[in-house]
Amino acid sequence: MDKERFQKQVDFILEADKEKNILRQTHLSGHGRRENDAEHAWHMAMMIYLLKEYSNEPFDLAKAMMMALIHDVVEIDAGDTYAYDEAGLATQREREEAAAERIFGLLPDDQRDELRALFEEFEAYETPESRIAHVMDNLQPLLLNNSNGGGDWIEHNVCKSQVMKRQGKNYLGSREIGQYTEQLINENVKKGNLRDE
Repeated sequence: MDKERFQKQVDFILEADKEKNILRQTHLSGHGRRENDAEHAWHMAMMIYLLKEYSNEPFDLAKAMMMALIHDVVEIDAGDTYAYDEAGLATQREREEAAAERIFGLLPDDQRDELRALFEEFEAYETPESRIAHVMDNLQPLLLNNSNGGGDWIEHNVCKSQVMKRQGKNYLGSREIGQYTEQLINENVKKGNLRDE
């Protein structure tokens, strides 16, 4: 065993554990507490496996699942940016790049480069794996919000166009899930959970 390499891997593993402390705006299903980033990532990875048949194109399952598991590790430093917070979104990329440099930099060079490349690939939205991972990143909080009677949307006074803008990209990864999300959004407008401007 290369003790230095192993120690770097353990350091990253312990650092990644801090993701469990990053709370998101989304509440767990059934009006539960706010979820944390690690729960969100785990849920996404499970969804990628369970819903893989709805992808528009073939993709590397393990790669997409790993992408889901590491995509929010940067929020340990950068914090969670709420999907509809315009001010936060304006500085998100810069904050996350600095975080990626530090956090992935804890790993041995080969794994640092591999995970950093996976993070950048997710952000670029250009491969089948990144497109299906983004579908799940969008769908997961939508499902939780829908299960909670739109509580998070109501709390933040979110309108239909904001949700449509975010969820509209789902069609790039899955036409079927894109149609499903649009249907859920329209149902929540009818229920009064989303403002229709």
